[in-house]
Amino acid sequence: MVDLVQAHPSGGYILDELHVGMAAEKTVHVTEERIRLFAEASDDFNPVHLDEAFAAKTAYRGRIAHGLLSAAFGSAVVGTILPGAGSIYISQTLAFHFPVRIGDTVRIVITVIALDHDSARGELRCEGFVEDKLIMDGVAVVRVPRRRKPSAR
Repeated sequence: MVDLVQAHPSGGYILDELHVGMAAEKTVHVTEERIRLFAEASDDFNPVHLDEAFAAKTAYRGRIAHGLLSAAFGSAVVGTILPGAGSIYISQTLAFHFPVRIGDTVRIVITVIALDHDSARGELRCEGFVEDKLIMDGVAVVRVPRRRKPSAR
């Protein structure tokens, strides 16, 4: 059973608040500007992402977004919704199934699939969709805070 949740009022869930089946999602519209900014941030200026004339001659027949840009949308869900603030990425597997193009809207779904209370880690299934087509998936392992830090006030 999937239990779709929103961001925790504190900014993040702690380990004892998580359970297998919790899920969160976010939709992000892919724009020319996002691709350009990601190229600058990552230093990945592959012309398949930035040059329509070049990309038109590839198997993709046009520009595509960086695969890791879509994966970064998953990172946004992990860091801001589930588990949220304080969670730290340990590892991530990814498989890309279809390209994402300018104008696409990517829906990211993150689902808790396992919890290890001894190591304070959670395994999260990460999926990306354009419309109903699975464009990427994988599993992330994240460290989850055991408790909230008291306010500095």
